[in-house]
Amino acid sequence: MSAISACEKVDGFTRKSVRKAQKQRISQGSSQFAANSCRPAPPEISALPQLKDASSTEQQELFVQKLLQCCVLFDFVDSVTDLKSKETKRSTLTELVEYVSTNRGVLVESVYPEITSMVTTNLFRTLPPSENPDFDPEEDEPTLEVSWPHMQLVYEFLLRFLENPDFQPSIAKRYIDQKFVLQLLELFDSEDPREREFLKTVLHRIYGKFLGLRAFIRKHINNIFLKFIYETEHFNGVAELLEILGSIINGFALPLKTEHKQFLMKILIPLHTVKALALFHAQLAYGVVQFLEKDPTLTETVIRGLLKIWPKTCSQKEVMFLGEIEEILDVIEPTQFKKIQEPLFKQISRCVASPHFQVAERALYFWNNEYILSLIEENNAKILPIMFGSLYRISKEHWNPTIVALVYNVLKTLMEMNSKLFDELTASYKSDRQREKKREQEREELWRKLDELRLQETVQNNKHDVQFTYSNNNNNNNNLYKDENPAEVITDSREKLTCAE
Repeated sequence: MSAISACEKVDGFTRKSVRKAQKQRISQGSSQFAANSCRPAPPEISALPQLKDASSTEQQELFVQKLLQCCVLFDFVDSVTDLKSKETKRSTLTELVEYVSTNRGVLVESVYPEITSMVTTNLFRTLPPSENPDFDPEEDEPTLEVSWPHMQLVYEFLLRFLENPDFQPSIAKRYIDQKFVLQLLELFDSEDPREREFLKTVLHRIYGKFLGLRAFIRKHINNIFLKFIYETEHFNGVAELLEILGSIINGFALPLKTEHKQFLMKILIPLHTVKALALFHAQLAYGVVQFLEKDPTLTETVIRGLLKIWPKTCSQKEVMFLGEIEEILDVIEPTQFKKIQEPLFKQISRCVASPHFQVAERALYFWNNEYILSLIEENNAKILPIMFGSLYRISKEHWNPTIVALVYNVLKTLMEMNSKLFDELTASYKSDRQREKKREQEREELWRKLDELRLQETVQNNKHDVQFTYSNNNNNNNNLYKDENPAEVITDSREKLTCAE
């Protein structure tokens, strides 16, 4: 990285543009080969005969040879070296993908270790620290894997292998084991979104085919999330893992196990507190709603959990929370709604009164949802008193005309639901406002009187201080002559004056 000039140190905008330009220059990297590394040069590989041209007896041996050939890794950081060998490996991988996809009977027991060895050699590696420590997925470009031309084909081959009709989990479980899954999960932290998309599909296939690994997969996804929430707040694959869990939750049997309920309350709800919520909120909300569709009795616990961690200072997160609450209310049962209506609508009332117009607008959109509107209508005697004060005040005071128009529509709807209660609340609100204004006037009058009293007291204190000072001065003068003969004092004074003359 080049040194920053004195001008760039002073001008923050210049420094930011320099960093951005540097990030653009290194937008591609390799987690397998560092630039200018001292690794020995890979052996040159030559093209083997095509599998389709080999006889049926030779195909199996040639297939294994090609798998071994694809275990050779090439440095893509240096784009001009080993071009011939790189192209040979790429064409071989393409051929292997097609061979596994279109042929039956090719997955015999002897090729399973060779296949997993080729996959692990090409894919599994330790991911390096991000080249941009302040990486913001919403603003910055990710560092793409420079060896993707080969890695993409390896991922496609692994998928075709898992989806092949001849695939036998009973044999594959010796090689696709807990260690394999753990290394696969670690790759979800890759910055390259193309790799994470392949990983999502691969892990989903493994979860579906290996029953013995399901609990292990869920446990380690939990561990990743806990570390993300309470330690690092950084993991690139949260959205993809939540997508997998969304389909897993959909397949949970009833009644739900305690493990699954704990996952909801100890993992999914706390995930709402992280700073990067916007990156995966859609997948997170889907997972929460899936749980509630499975077991509606969890609705009260979930909504109270969300209300407890409701964002106080981030309007963007408030809008997301409101959207999720609406999704939950779309599937809530009327009996569950009655349990949470008071705390929920107290929060909605606060959101409606928000000075941020997007928060207020999103809360007011609840009245555009027919099902939610029917729930409000059934329970208007409870909800209307909670909402009325905020709505009426906003209709008179809010700065945004769009919000005022929406509030008028909501007030009209509520009035149509229960006109009698609406009129009572209007009268009560106006009388409360009058009493409040009267109290305010009385308070101002009291402060005015106190100010007058304080002023009078100050004047009196000043007079007393003047009198006290005058009397002290007189006393001091009298004390000077108290012990002397007045005639002597006068004589002494005359003598002093005569001497001065």
